[in-house]
Amino acid sequence: MPTTPLLDAIRANPAALDYLAWPGDLSLDHYPHVEEVVLASGEALEPVAKDGAGGTFFLCGEGGEERSVLYADSEGGAAVLAVGLPELVRLLLAVPWWRDCPRLTVEESAEAAEEYLEDEPGLYAERDAAAAALGLEVPGVAAALARLREVALGLGSAYVLLNAEEGNAYEPLFQA
Repeated sequence: MPTTPLLDAIRANPAALDYLAWPGDLSLDHYPHVEEVVLASGEALEPVAKDGAGGTFFLCGEGGEERSVLYADSEGGAAVLAVGLPELVRLLLAVPWWRDCPRLTVEESAEAAEEYLEDEPGLYAERDAAAAALGLEVPGVAAALARLREVALGLGSAYVLLNAEEGNAYEPLFQA
């Protein structure tokens, strides 16, 4: 199971672990991706977390938690979400419903947030407790989505994910 200072801090803190598990949908339990995948560049690909729908979060290349984080869903879609695990966690703190924002707009986020808050009115207090436990600031929604757009569309072409057996490229999760 991969380990980095931030992953260790998350595992050690129940508030952070719980919030990132839901609504962040980031599970540090380790199990393989739905199929064998590789980067077209030949760079290393290290799975570090999963989501509840069979998607996988990977660190790309060599190094530590500062590496780009690529997310691959179980349906053949992928996107670079962050440059480093801290940036990924800040994204999940600010916009855990990022999957519900395919155009990466604040309006989409507001609609998704409303649905989440109906079920969990204490969500923002839980988020703030998780952020404090990890020593991370929660970015504003607009800033988090703008950064996600910048990373996914700017770096995405450098991290093409392929099905290792068939060689088919995963489809980008976000379009310009």
